[in-house]
Amino acid sequence: MNMINRQIYKTIQDHQSNYPILALTGPRQSGKTTLSKTLFPDYRYVSLENPDQRDFALNDPNGFLKAYDDRVILDEIQQAPAIFSYLQTLVDSRPDRMGGFILSGSQNFHLMERITQSLAGRVAIFKLLPLDFKELKEAELLADDPLDQLIHGFYPAMYDRKIAPSTFYSNYVQTYVNRDVTQLLSVQNSRQFQNFLGLCAARAGQLLNLSALATEAGISQPTAKAWLSALESSYITFQLYPFYKNFSKRIVKTPKLYFYDSGLLCHLLKITKKETLLTHPIKGALFENMLISEFYKQMHHGYHLESPWFWRDSNGNEVDLLLDKGQTLEIVEIKASETILTKNFDGLAKFEDFSDMPVSKKSLVYAGHQNQNRLQGRVTSWRDFYDFK
Repeated sequence: MNMINRQIYKTIQDHQSNYPILALTGPRQSGKTTLSKTLFPDYRYVSLENPDQRDFALNDPNGFLKAYDDRVILDEIQQAPAIFSYLQTLVDSRPDRMGGFILSGSQNFHLMERITQSLAGRVAIFKLLPLDFKELKEAELLADDPLDQLIHGFYPAMYDRKIAPSTFYSNYVQTYVNRDVTQLLSVQNSRQFQNFLGLCAARAGQLLNLSALATEAGISQPTAKAWLSALESSYITFQLYPFYKNFSKRIVKTPKLYFYDSGLLCHLLKITKKETLLTHPIKGALFENMLISEFYKQMHHGYHLESPWFWRDSNGNEVDLLLDKGQTLEIVEIKASETILTKNFDGLAKFEDFSDMPVSKKSLVYAGHQNQNRLQGRVTSWRDFYDFK
């Protein structure tokens, strides 16, 4: 099997000499530890999930940082929150020393909270998400069929260790999703949370009605909001917000819910075979989820600062992905079909007529393999989405 080279390698190396601390976050099993050890082979590695090391860091932070004062990887750093303030004092005392500490964590809420409180301006933050299309293509591992790919998913362990998706995702949910959320929240009923997770999966690619979600899950709306926030902090789900700048009240202002990994999403929906999806009404939403999450992966792995949105009006006209470039907009429509019809461009055309900002680029991404330039916009194969330039 070919070695999978992560795009973010170069991104991190480019910033190593600019900041005293580099922080790497992302979901569990996305490859953070492997990446850190690969990029910094001469750095000492300390996992704060090790009870002895965690106890050392929590009860004697000064002694801990004397023992590990430079060229060290501190994994799952959010487990020892006392370290952050002491780390600030240490790096401030030696302003010319860059890249000495690599921090890693899987719970974005706790990690970012500590960084903003103690380390603002001293740290470059990177997000390592599951494998993206470019990484799989370079390793000759990207499937030819998009449905095969979205069911299989993108976590490195399935490619590195040839773990069957059904086995990987079953263990992932039990070992990581439930544990991390339990750590973030006081979840009394694990079965109820599992039901909530499944209901979120059924809403992937759809407008998020938090009240309806809470009612169906049998929980209060504040509880649903807290559980959803925990899923976002653990890099399971994310929300894409609507673009309504300078538009009328006829524009939808509710966010859409997505999963970072389409394989996990299919596992939660009990979809294991392509044949199940061919005529399934959720096929379009799953394909859209895979492409929107791909955009986020490319954005973070390449350290591109973008403002992604979607647009929908009260009549159901929609643009799946919209990028605000300041003076102009780029708009993208996503279709799960392998055939391109003229009507597939209708949403893009209606938005362009409606918008008071000029559209600099129109793209239609589909499940086929041919790229074309048409009068209505650029037709792009799913395998070539998205290219930041």
